[in-house]
Amino acid sequence: MKVKKIPLRTCVITKESLPKKELLRIVRTPSGEVKADETGKLNGRGAYIKKDLEVLAKAQKSKILEKRLECKIEDSVYEEIKNIIEK
Repeated sequence: MKVKKIPLRTCVITKESLPKKELLRIVRTPSGEVKADETGKLNGRGAYIKKDLEVLAKAQKSKILEKRLECKIEDSVYEEIKNIIEK
């Protein structure tokens, strides 16, 4: 029986390669809107972060996501991400 390959992605904050299910994708849509992509299938430029509140705080403080997505990210987006991580 063939073993199914687990897709790995790299967290932009910690630089860890983790299974896709342990990360959260943040997307800048073609219209310029930034949102958390829980399905992993939204169109647009994406960046992965680890589902951890400490990592999110570091991302907000260092503005790494803004650099990766090449746009300004509002505090409301960080709140939405925080709510998703706390689930």
